[in-house]
Amino acid sequence: MQQAKIHLSSTDHRKLDEICAQIKEIAQRTGVEMSGPIPLPTKRIVIPVKKAPDGEGTATWDKWELRIHKRLIHMSADERAMRQLMRLQVPQEVHIKIELKG
Repeated sequence: MQQAKIHLSSTDHRKLDEICAQIKEIAQRTGVEMSGPIPLPTKRIVIPVKKAPDGEGTATWDKWELRIHKRLIHMSADERAMRQLMRLQVPQEVHIKIELKG
């Protein structure tokens, strides 16, 4: 049977966990095997920005940070489960990528 590898990423970890819970519920309802969600390392993007943009004064800096949280889910690619997965309402902040392996 085919396996589905689901990559989820988002800047909001709460919404990411909600989607993972919905996928877990779909897997339980359809009776397919599922492992995960496996938390992957969070990617941190730090951008230093000068506080005074005109160049006058002391060189003081602000550091802005963007965190990208990632999860990985493996599940059997049952037709019923995949159809329900495609109908899932995914928030705009959450990016989902599904790979099917034979």
